[in-house]
Order: sequence, then structure tokens, then C-alpha cells
Amino acid sequence: MDLSDYFPIWNKLTIQEREVLQNSAGKRFAQKGTILHNGSADCVGLLLVQTGQLRAYILSDEGKEVTLYRLFPGDVCLFSASCIMTNIQFELIIEAEKDSDMWVIPAEIYHNLMENSASLANYTNEIMAARFSEVMWLIEQIMWKSLDKRLAAFLVEEAELEGTSSLRITHEKIANHLGSAREVVTRMLRYFQGEGLVALTRGNIEILDKKALQSLL
Repeated sequence: MDLSDYFPIWNKLTIQEREVLQNSAGKRFAQKGTILHNGSADCVGLLLVQTGQLRAYILSDEGKEVTLYRLFPGDVCLFSASCIMTNIQFELIIEAEKDSDMWVIPAEIYHNLMENSASLANYTNEIMAARFSEVMWLIEQIMWKSLDKRLAAFLVEEAELEGTSSLRITHEKIANHLGSAREVVTRMLRYFQGEGLVALTRGNIEILDKKALQSLL
């Protein structure tokens, strides 16, 4: 993907602003499992995902994880440059869920451009609002939806993302996504297995009845 593909307002930027973005953007490769950003004190810059998949999550004092959102090719990761957002800080962790290629624009350079370009500032605010909406949606899911529905939704989404009904994923990893305990996820998966919805083997979940899982939603 070209750098301009990430900015719908590219044509509204001046030639000089486009050149600054193009000249400052560096390429980075991250292996699966690499931590790209760790907390508000870590300001690595704006990440523009070319290939792969990133995960943004928070970590409780007890070490429990919960996934806030994921980033796919074409997405812009704004909170990896959280230092450019005055009075907004998140102890957010961003990791590569898959081997990923990305552009990285230094936070200071992007911040300077935002201060002089209303179009870029507005676009950045739109990204921020979209991420907040995703987080609010997640809070609603955690507060109002039972775990069986959230787990069913996760399995269906994961199957669509991977393009297969055979998921190579641990119960611990699912628990991290959902902000639950591994033991609770295991019990629910065994219930699903007893209902004929999935088949469980070590490190693998085979979806047997996708329609039934969707009906839970």
C-alpha cells in the first residue's frame, strides 16, 4: 500500500506536508508476539499497517488481559503515538498478532503537521473517535452480554478472519481477548463441545456448527 492510501485527506494536504510524511515514514517488520507499544510513556509513533495483524489490549494489576480492538492492513494505529494527544493517556499495549509490515511516522513530526493542518487534525480526531466507539462497544459487551454469547461471537469472528473453521488458538489466548479467566473459557468451550458446536483438541478448536454459534448472538 502507498502512504497516501492511509489518508483520505491526502489531496487536501500541501505538497510540502505530503513530502514531510513520505520522507519521515520508515518501514518496520514485527514478528508475531512482538510488543510494539507498552503504555503511555512509550511513544513509538504512528503505525500504518501494511500486512499482518495487530492487537491493542490493556493489562490489569493482576495480569489479566482484555483486547480492546484489532488492527488490519490499511488501519492506522494512533495510540502508539499517544504523546501527541494532550491530556489523553492510555496504558495500552500493542502487539503483533501475526508477522506484520508497517510504516512508522515519528510522533513529533506527525504532531507538528497536525498543528499546521486542519485537515490532518480533523482526520486524526476521526480515528480517535472511531477507536473510542470500539472501546465503548466492548464495555457494553462485557457489562450486558453473557460469556457464552461473547465467546460465540469471538469464535465466529476468528473463523472469518482466518478463513477456516479449524482454529489454532489456546484457551488462555481466548481468555486474554475476552478479559476472562482461562478456566471459565475452558468450561464454556466444553459446554459448546457437549452441544455439538465445537470439537476440542490440544491447541485447536474445530467449529462444527457455525450457524448454531451465530444463533447465540
